[in-house]
Amino acid sequence: MEITPEIKQRLEQLSNKYAAIGQDLVSYLDGLIYANPLNYWDYIEVEALLSLQKPKTDYPDEKIFIVYHQITELYFNLIIHEIDQICRNGKVISETGQDLGWNEKLSTDFFISRLKRCNMYFTTLTSSFDVMRFGMEKEQFTKFRMSLLSSSGFQTAAYRRIEIACTDLKYLVYEKERERLKDSDFHEQLDNVYWRRGAIVEETGQKALTLKDFEDKYLQEFHDFADTYQPMNLWKKFSSLSESDRKNPSLLKELRELDININVNWPLAHYKTAVHYLARGTGDEKGTGGTNWQKYLPPRFQRRIFYPELWNDQEKQDWGKKWVNEVLSDQIKTGSKI
Repeated sequence: MEITPEIKQRLEQLSNKYAAIGQDLVSYLDGLIYANPLNYWDYIEVEALLSLQKPKTDYPDEKIFIVYHQITELYFNLIIHEIDQICRNGKVISETGQDLGWNEKLSTDFFISRLKRCNMYFTTLTSSFDVMRFGMEKEQFTKFRMSLLSSSGFQTAAYRRIEIACTDLKYLVYEKERERLKDSDFHEQLDNVYWRRGAIVEETGQKALTLKDFEDKYLQEFHDFADTYQPMNLWKKFSSLSESDRKNPSLLKELRELDININVNWPLAHYKTAVHYLARGTGDEKGTGGTNWQKYLPPRFQRRIFYPELWNDQEKQDWGKKWVNEVLSDQIKTGSKI
């Protein structure tokens, strides 16, 4: 085969790439000669993926519960992947440390495109939550969930990382403490984050085992994560743009949509499902792991808003109300109030 200029150029690029990391191009070319063709099942790790469902009971619908939560974690991973690109101005570093791209100044178009992806992922997740709501028999769920204690979806670390990377931590502080801690160090704010009140045993005021285990495993990691991402979170990146860029209608639309997706649509999709499976009309049924879902999930109790500067006073006052009026008004018949 003729060595065309295009092939020669590629070989020179490869040679430079491997020389930069102290490797020999010829050895890598030998590896290509001996390597087998790549196939789908190995590349996607299908067999490993399908071996990750390990039910704790014999109820068939438990597998649905596991698979859906695993899918959710994968989507969260994609969302963090997109947010990270915005936070780093589009800078991409390869596994070998090679710089694959860099924007000295964050492009507004890049910002918008990655936010669109995040919103697409959250929209997909929210709309797919009916898999949880209608995909399992209530009788099976209420039985196999008892084998999951003290495990809970409350313990998803990925969702907490998304929150930390999206906004200033002062907006995630437990609502009754926000004013007092608004100017505090963000580590103190993280120590008073809203979700740490979501698994408290009301009778004793003590932490549920769900919360204790979660904090033992992840709390220090969250503080380390905040050290990295709080100085460059999405709100900080937005605030660093020029005044004209901050007025970009498409950018404002995507930021507002992300705020709604994370702080209204996603928790209320959970709430609707919790009502379906757990509410008895007394309003006192605990969530998996002992979480107090009646007060933890509905937006009106916490009024978490990532970007309050992008909403007017009435919109903030009515936070989550539109969703409730449109989606839940004819469905909540249990006596539990939103």
